[in-house]
Amino acid sequence: MIPREAKIGIAVIVVLAIIAISSFFVVGETEQVVITQFGAPVGASITEAGLHFKFPWQAANFFEKRIMKWDGRPDQVPTRDKKFIWVDTTARWRIKDPLLFLKRVGSMSSAQGRLDGIIDSVVRDHVSENDLVELVRSEGWEEAKVKRGEAGLPESETMKSGFEATESSDHLVKGREKITREMVADASKLIPEFGMELLDIRIKRINYVDSVLKTVFDRMISERKRIAAQYRSEGEGERAAILGQMDREMAKLTSEAYKKSQETRGKADAEATRIYADAFGKDPEFFSLYKTLELYRNFSNNSSFLLSTDADVFKYLKGSGAPPRK
Repeated sequence: MIPREAKIGIAVIVVLAIIAISSFFVVGETEQVVITQFGAPVGASITEAGLHFKFPWQAANFFEKRIMKWDGRPDQVPTRDKKFIWVDTTARWRIKDPLLFLKRVGSMSSAQGRLDGIIDSVVRDHVSENDLVELVRSEGWEEAKVKRGEAGLPESETMKSGFEATESSDHLVKGREKITREMVADASKLIPEFGMELLDIRIKRINYVDSVLKTVFDRMISERKRIAAQYRSEGEGERAAILGQMDREMAKLTSEAYKKSQETRGKADAEATRIYADAFGKDPEFFSLYKTLELYRNFSNNSSFLLSTDADVFKYLKGSGAPPRK
């Protein structure tokens, strides 16, 4: 049988163990803690990682120390130039003062609700105060256009998104980057009172509402077709220039070849004439016979001549077998 003193000692040890377990707690590297006593905060917030102590009747409230994400609900907002668009935004925030956060907000779900009201209103205000082209494009396009020109790229190759207004697409006043920085600045004035810090706001997506989206797509298709037609026109012009150059070069080559052939032919005829003259000059009578026979050979069957029998052309026919008449 266990003595009464041993039972009391065991009970005391158990009670002390329970008190120790409920009094010590571990704070992780990504956590921060606020101690509350009967629902009211006690002392300063704990942001250092490690083992910490509290009284058993106190509670440890853990909060995230890391940067957290907020995703807004896509909403329809009109721009200053009266274009209705869907805007989808996201933000990054963190709990900067956990004690103030616990007093003013209390929980993460409540914090998300606070952020919904603040950021959504700021985004809506800035979207409605700017033209659509300012929201979809950023600064630096003028410099980019200059660099494209220096690289020899024609202006027609500049891609368009279909959101641009013709009169203002190349003259940005702010651009998306500057507008989002203004959003952060305005929202940051309202959030610190809740113990939170806003780090960044970004526009994830902008799109027209369905009622005008088809019109935008048709406009983009028409723009692409116009650029394609321009390319085809430029290609036809280059083709005509190349064919014209080819025809000129071919005519020049043909002319030079014909000239050279005629010169060669003339030299050959002159050489043949010289050879004939040298050959026939040695025997004039043979030359006369050769030319007469050549004349006989060139008579066609349908040729008709009226010649007397005393014509010289018949002297070799009449005098065949006899010496020629002198």
